[in-house]
Parts: sequence; structure tokens; C-alpha cells
Amino acid sequence: MVCVRPINFKIERELPHSRARVGVLTTPHGTIETPSFTVVATKATAKGVDQAVWPALGVQGIIANTYHLYLSPGEDLVERMGGLHKFMNFAGPIMTDSGGFQVFSLGTGYGKKVSKVDGSQIAADDGKTWPSGPERRQQELSASNIAVYDEDLATSHGRLAIVDEEGVSFTSHVDGTLHRFTAERSIEIQHKLGADIIYVFDECTAPDEPYEYQKEAMERTHRWADRSLKAHRQNIAANAKQGIYGIVQGGRHEDLRIESAQTLAAMDFDGYGIGGSFSKWDILGILEKVNAELPKEKPRHLLGIGEPEDIFIGVAAGIDTFDCVLPTRNGRTGGVYAQSGKYQVTAAVYKEDEGPLDEGCECPTCQNYTRAYIHHLFRTKEMLGLVLLSQHNIYFLTTLCKNIRESILNGTFESYRDEFLSAYKK
Repeated sequence: MVCVRPINFKIERELPHSRARVGVLTTPHGTIETPSFTVVATKATAKGVDQAVWPALGVQGIIANTYHLYLSPGEDLVERMGGLHKFMNFAGPIMTDSGGFQVFSLGTGYGKKVSKVDGSQIAADDGKTWPSGPERRQQELSASNIAVYDEDLATSHGRLAIVDEEGVSFTSHVDGTLHRFTAERSIEIQHKLGADIIYVFDECTAPDEPYEYQKEAMERTHRWADRSLKAHRQNIAANAKQGIYGIVQGGRHEDLRIESAQTLAAMDFDGYGIGGSFSKWDILGILEKVNAELPKEKPRHLLGIGEPEDIFIGVAAGIDTFDCVLPTRNGRTGGVYAQSGKYQVTAAVYKEDEGPLDEGCECPTCQNYTRAYIHHLFRTKEMLGLVLLSQHNIYFLTTLCKNIRESILNGTFESYRDEFLSAYKK
């Protein structure tokens, strides 16, 4: 008897002398044409953006957060409501992460103000387009992907997450109650949430952890991956309608990343996520070497990294899908993605600017509103401003991936990349 997997990936074209490729990822709830930007919908919502406008923004798929949905409203309620698709009224492909990132952000990462991407690289960005001084510092912290919790709650329970061989014990950031995730429990929760693609339970380490701990955490992640895979495959009903991705770990260390990719490649996953901590200066080299070890016919997702520059780097290295919170997170603080580069619409220079957020952009925001109006909304703290800007930023990245896809199909990827980045850095 042949087992038909719910996830299928077909490569349509590969560029010679490059790992860049286009494909079609087929799931039980539709297809994703890759390369593609996956919108982060942490609590079954992309903050400030109504699902009804997603088609107009080019949204093909989303990724929700197992940890947050477990705490509220709870996986049992979501299951009773018919699963995430019905619960949130979204008919397209959905991923759920495993909750493993919370091992990092609640445990070793808590209070350190570190992130999956080395903060020194964030600080090295061009300060001409992003804020400086105190406002700049707030932007860096916002970009860190570290949730900020009540200090009294954290200290009353010690570390918010404690990792051991079997799993992680953690206290809820909502009410301080004690909870426990294991590989099997994470998979059970994700089965009930009902996403098309689920992820193994993993430990995402901080970039500044020593090599010895990175190796220890990676090897633990491999054991959790094996347990996650077995828990999924043994559930016949879930296995028939949900694909499962392994997650490559190993920090910024090339040898660990290669070892992790080789270990996971030997397991029968439907696809692969690449997670953990990177320095942007060496991400390209690591990604290329990791993808050289992963099965060519399986889809690859870069977890939590998806700035325009990162997308070009990832595509060239063979990444198919991306996700990142920054389009909406920056949108809520006035940060704009534009063809000419990033800028803050809250700056005084835009007070009487009658142009759109981005010249030539066809998103609903740019087609209907001016920079001056959106500047006014932010200055008067009207919530419509963050909604309109978040919509634009999502459209910008989904459209960028669409254009990259077209450039690969017609053989102009390198020239399109160079042209885009040349203008984007101005």
C-alpha cells in the first residue's frame, strides 16, 4: 500500500550555477508558488490586517504560533471550532511552528535582549533610513523577536523556561501558571490546531551561546525531531492531512549546521525549516552548505528571517519560503518598505507629502492614501495608520517574492537582484 503524502513539492525551474529555484508547494488547502513570503499570524491573526484583504495583498500562506494558541484559546477549543482554517476563516495553507522558539525567548534568551539574528548586525544597518538615538534603540529591540514580560512574574518563577532532555517546563507569560512541552505534546497540540504543515519541537539557542552548548542543543533537537516524527507518523489521521518539517539547528557554526542538515536529511520529513541564530554576514555561506545536504526534492523554509536583502540571499541559496514578523511590527511603528529603501513615515518631512508610501506600488494603501494622511494618523495615534502601513509592508514583500519568481523563470534573477538592491540602498 502506497502512502500518499499531504504535502507535495514540484520544482519548475532551477537556475544554472545557482541554487535559486521556483516551484509549487501543494497542501490540502491550496498551493503556494515559490519563492514566497509567508505571513506571520502568531495568534491566528496578522496583527492589524483583516483576513478579507489578504488576497489583495498577495498572501498565499501563513504561519501561526503553537505556544500562543496553546495558551489562548487552547488547542481543544480550536479543534472544536473545526481547526485553524475554519476558526480564523482562512482557506489557504497554514503552518504552525512547534513552540520551540519559546524555549529560547522565555528561557536562555529572556532578559538578554538577544535574537536569532546577531544584534550587532541590526545596529550596522544604514541609519539614514531608520531612526537613530533612543528611537533607534526601540527599533532594535522591536526587531529582536524577544517578547517582553512582566519582571515580577519572571522573577517569582525563576527562569520562565527550563530545558531538560525530555522537554521544557515553562511558566505562562499571561498568568504565571506552570506548563510542560515535550516533542510528543507539541505534535499533539499541532494535530488539534490542524495546520497543513507542522514543525518538530526544537531548541533555538541564542547567537551568543558557546559552541559546546550549541552542539548540545543541536543534538537534543535531533532527538526531539525523531520523537516528533514518530509521534506524527503514528497518528494515521493526522499523517494523512498534515505534513511535518524538520528544523536544522547549530547556531552560526558551519560544522554544526552541516551535521544537523545531514542528520535530518536521513529522516523522512516532508520538508525542512532552517531556524536558529545567524549573523547576516555569514548567512549566505551557511545556507548554501546546509541546502547542499538537504534533499533537493523537498521544500525549505527559512524561519523568522525575511527582510528584502535576506530574501535575495535565501533564494540564491535555495530557500523556497520565508516568514518574518517585521512587516507588521515595523508597520505598527511607522516603518515603511519602499523601492528606494526603508524609511519612517512619522518623520516631519512627510507631513505635507501628497505621494503614496511607495511610488508605483499597487497595494490598496498606496492606491488610496497619501504619506501626509498616514503621517497624520500616526501623529494622532489613530489605529488606522498602523493597519494601512502593515498592509503595505506585507504587499511589498509578497510582491518582491512574486517578482523574484518571475525573474528566475525568465533567467534574469541576478540582474533583477542587483537592480533592486542598488535602488533599495539609496
